[in-house]
Amino acid sequence: MSIIKTPCMKRTIIISAFIVLFAFQGFSAYMLIPMDNTQRNHLKAYGIAYWVLTQNVEISWLLNYRGGAFMFQHHQNFENECIIRDVSYQVIADIQASGILNEIADPLVNMDEVKLHKAPKIAVYSPPLSQPWDDAVTLALTYSEIPYDIIYNQEIIDGVLPLYDWLHLHHEDFTGQYGKFWSAYRNIAWYQDEVRTLENMAKRNGFTKVSQLKLSVAKRIQEFVIGGGYLFAMCSAPESLDIALAAEGVDICDAMFDGDPIDPNAQKKLDFSRTFAFADFQIVTNPYEYAKSNIDVFKTGRKQVNDLFTLFEFSAKWDQVPTMLCQNHVTVIKGFMGQSTAFRNEVIKPTVTIMGESKAKGETRYIHGAFGNGTFTFYGGHDPEDYEHFVGDPVTNLNLYPNSPGYRLILNNVLFPAAKKKKQKT
Repeated sequence: MSIIKTPCMKRTIIISAFIVLFAFQGFSAYMLIPMDNTQRNHLKAYGIAYWVLTQNVEISWLLNYRGGAFMFQHHQNFENECIIRDVSYQVIADIQASGILNEIADPLVNMDEVKLHKAPKIAVYSPPLSQPWDDAVTLALTYSEIPYDIIYNQEIIDGVLPLYDWLHLHHEDFTGQYGKFWSAYRNIAWYQDEVRTLENMAKRNGFTKVSQLKLSVAKRIQEFVIGGGYLFAMCSAPESLDIALAAEGVDICDAMFDGDPIDPNAQKKLDFSRTFAFADFQIVTNPYEYAKSNIDVFKTGRKQVNDLFTLFEFSAKWDQVPTMLCQNHVTVIKGFMGQSTAFRNEVIKPTVTIMGESKAKGETRYIHGAFGNGTFTFYGGHDPEDYEHFVGDPVTNLNLYPNSPGYRLILNNVLFPAAKKKKQKT
């Protein structure tokens, strides 16, 4: 028997169709950006999260859920941007979003939600001269399309740091020894240009030595952290920063660096109470030795095939900060070398949180700590996708490594200042 549709019935069907359509649109109210192994481009996903924050939209960072997924209200512009940047995403109904949050809130699962509410203002401490090496953080920020300002000694002395939330220290030597490159590169143009530039900068600011200029900068960086700033440093910067702070008022530079000999009692005069992360370390005073201290673990015999470190697992509901900083789609990370490759466990202060280490080697690669009202994170090595990265090597092409776990750790730190952090439980 056929059914004849009257005009009234047709209107009812049309109205019902619109109700279903609007209901579907109403429920499809959120975007989920997975950060597990289903994500096509982990690094650009961080850039999407940062960009959404610039649109004054709050993000839920779902700790330990699908690799540290991001969830936020749906907008067609956000969806379009994910498509343009080739970032994997899902459009989900609000009832699905609520279900995810309920799952995360279960006290029996190691997950939690952190709200990201403001795009942090980012500064990268980097020299104005072209250097014969690249910087992993600058590469990560550029590739993920996260904006940043480059500042250096003069800007810090002029007092710009309070304008920023997050500061990264480029491959740098704060001790005034020019990276201990003198023995190998003293006759090379880039090294001579660096020495000349820093000496002129020191004189312009009333310092007689580059080491004094660098110490002044180091102390201002420390004041930035004490005041609530977020500091991130890699490679030689963490080690040299703490050496410079411990050596305030002590000459640890030999004549080829500052024109006069080192203080013979320099080691005994170091004050470790001034440092961020390291204590009881021994400085290396031999100008021919490419090392500044025993903070860095000796590299001889290190092989790429077995150079790995493991991320610690923290309680997402009790230790949100280290959990945020360790979000990843893997727990074992490939090691990579640098002028400072790894931190010797014996010289790390007990107040510092170890987030990634190689127990077999007795070394730590990734640490975090609170200092004053701010925090610092130190990451050993130079480039997570270039194992040795010699001076003069070509720049790493991150288009080849869009899912790099090592680079993800950098970008966790970039978003960290955006978080509304819960009071840590004691």
